[in-house]
Amino acid sequence: MLRFLTRRVIGAAVILVIISGVTFFLFFVIPADPARLACGKVCPPETLAQARHNLGLDQPVVVQFVSWLGGIFFGRNFEGLGNCPAPCLGYSFVNRAPVFETIIDRLPVTIALTIGASVIFLTFGVATGILAALRQGKPLDKIASISSLVGASMQIYFVGTLAMYFFVYQAHIFPQPKYIPITEDPLGWFGGLLLPWIVLAIIFTANYTRMTRSTMVENLAEDYVRTARAKGMSGRSVVLRFALRGTLTPIVTIFGVDLGMLIGGAIITETTFGLQGIGRLSVRAVDNSDLPTLMATVLVAAGAIVVMNIVVDALYAVIDPRVRLS
Repeated sequence: MLRFLTRRVIGAAVILVIISGVTFFLFFVIPADPARLACGKVCPPETLAQARHNLGLDQPVVVQFVSWLGGIFFGRNFEGLGNCPAPCLGYSFVNRAPVFETIIDRLPVTIALTIGASVIFLTFGVATGILAALRQGKPLDKIASISSLVGASMQIYFVGTLAMYFFVYQAHIFPQPKYIPITEDPLGWFGGLLLPWIVLAIIFTANYTRMTRSTMVENLAEDYVRTARAKGMSGRSVVLRFALRGTLTPIVTIFGVDLGMLIGGAIITETTFGLQGIGRLSVRAVDNSDLPTLMATVLVAAGAIVVMNIVVDALYAVIDPRVRLS
């Protein structure tokens, strides 16, 4: 297990460097001048040259990338802007602040949105899928299947907009979605994120219901399940101890991917509900050609997905004893 995790961590680091490099070099294809954006609309040539020098944009692209990469581990010093301690993800010429501080400020919003929605759609999706599989062909199974197809065909921006209109502006059932730190007001934190959680859960629950149902039906027909029933084990024990463990393997796989993507930035959800998380930050970075912030958001998104894939692989052997990692 330790050797496996070591290889995966090394591979993940290489992947993150490659993704960062591709993003970095593609940025220079954009015909925007970051130094001019940092300098302002009225910028004399000498001031523009100084801004380019302070940001390190007067150096070769490869040197800039190496400096950016080294800053993550050792920090960097920007002339005229001050020192950026490690982990330094660069200095945003749009926000006039170190990018790491901006990421830390926005990350709690995205994490709170992700964790809350994940608890809802994972709980309801798996539970509904199990009940549908145990009642295969019955009304509950048909209702769950139809609901899953409808939910899977929905889009967040459509459901979110309708939910905002009817439940916030018309019926006033939910408050205006917003993020309040849980340490300041736990009830305000919960109420401000409840509607985005529900909308995300509506979209994602459908996939987990369908996956759980289909996998559970297959596992219930396996020989080891029939053997357990023949030995006189109760139906609950057969489902929980045997069929469910085999069902959880693909569920954990898609959950790891979904969780990594949501942590990386639920762009559409945050935009729909006006939440200032990593997703909104990445969109703003693209609009403003803010390379340091764009690089940081890409690194966070890629890192979240890579880390969750490693966690998923490690959990395989725990969930299903038939899986062995070497």
